[in-house]
Amino acid sequence: MKAAPVYRALAERDAGLELLLIHTGQHYDAEMSAVFMDELGLPQPDVYLGVGSGTHAQQTAKALLGVERVLLEHRPSLVVVAGDVNSTLAAALAASKLRIPVAHIEAGLRSFDETMPEEANRRLTDHLSQILLAHSESATENLRKEGIDLTRVHLVGNTMIDSVFRHLPAALARQPWLALGVEPERFALVTLHRPALVDNGDLLRGMVDALAELGRRLPVVFPVHPRTEARLASAGLDCERLRESELKFCSPLGYLEFLALEAKAKFVVTDSGGVQEETSALSVRCFTLRDTTERPVTVELGTNTVLGKDPDGVRAIPEMLKKVGHSPREIPLWDGKAGGRAAKAIQGFLASRTACVERGPSRDEVSRI
Repeated sequence: MKAAPVYRALAERDAGLELLLIHTGQHYDAEMSAVFMDELGLPQPDVYLGVGSGTHAQQTAKALLGVERVLLEHRPSLVVVAGDVNSTLAAALAASKLRIPVAHIEAGLRSFDETMPEEANRRLTDHLSQILLAHSESATENLRKEGIDLTRVHLVGNTMIDSVFRHLPAALARQPWLALGVEPERFALVTLHRPALVDNGDLLRGMVDALAELGRRLPVVFPVHPRTEARLASAGLDCERLRESELKFCSPLGYLEFLALEAKAKFVVTDSGGVQEETSALSVRCFTLRDTTERPVTVELGTNTVLGKDPDGVRAIPEMLKKVGHSPREIPLWDGKAGGRAAKAIQGFLASRTACVERGPSRDEVSRI
C-alpha cells in the first residue's frame, strides 16, 4: 500500500527508468501478500526471496543475504524501501554495505517505545538512508532531533493514503458486508496481530472477552490474522467456537474487502499502525490498543484514540462514542498525490548524482532502481 503509488509514479514519469521489484517473502500467506499485490495493481515481482517466518534475527538475516545477492547481480543506482518491517532494515543495510543509496518511504515515524521491534528498524533505516520521504511534520521533526541532515528529508505526504483514495470506489463496489451479514455503519471492525498483545495469553483472553461484550451491543467483525489465530489456539480459544459467539470471526481479507469494511464501519478497534492512518483519511473513529503511537498526527488531527493494552478500554468505547470529541481535520499532504511527490524527490536525487559524475556514466549506472 505504501510502495505501489511510488512505483506507479516512477514508471509513469520516466519511461527510461528500469524498475526492479523485490518481494522478500517476509509476508508469505496468499491472503496477506499475493492478493494485496494483485489488487494494488503491482506487477509480479522480478525477484521472490522466500524469506518466510522465523525469529526477528532469522528473518532479517535471510532478507539481508537475499537482497545482497540481488544487488550484486543488478547493481542498481538506488534502493527504495518502505515501512518498518524486518525486510525494510535488511534491504537498507544490504544497500548501505554496497554503497548504494537508500530511499525510505515513511521515514521519521517514532513510537518512542523501545519494546517494539519496529522502532529499531525505523531508526536504523532512517540513519542509513540518503532520501527520507516523510509523511507528516512530526516525522520531519523527529528526524531533525536525531541530527539527520534535513536536506535529505522530503515532506511528501502519506503514500498509503494514495492507495486508499485510488482503490476506495472499487472496494465499496464489492460490498463485503453483505457476505458477513452486517449493515454499513452498524458494525465494528477489529484487527489484532502485534506480539505485545496477542503473545500474552491472559491479555488476549481478556481482550476477546471485552470484544465479546462489545459484540452484544453491535456486530463485531474480526478478520483473524494467521499469527493471531495461532495465539488464540495457544490461549485455549478455539476460533470455530468463537465464531458462534458474539464475534464475527472470519479469514484474513484482501486489501479491497478490508478497505471497504473500514470505510463503512461505525468504528475500528486495532493495534495496527496503518489502520490508524486509513481510518483518519476515511473519517472513521479508531480505537488503538497500544500504549503509544508512532503516528501522533492521527490523534491530533485525525480520528484516532489510543486506549492502551487494557480490556477495560474496549469496554469504555460505547461511552466514548457518546461524547463529542474534536472534529477531524484534513491532514496536510494526505491528498492522494504523495506518490508523485516521492517520485519527484527520487528523480531529483538521481539527476543530481548523474550531474556530479565527471566521466560519462553508463545507462546501467544511472537508470535502475
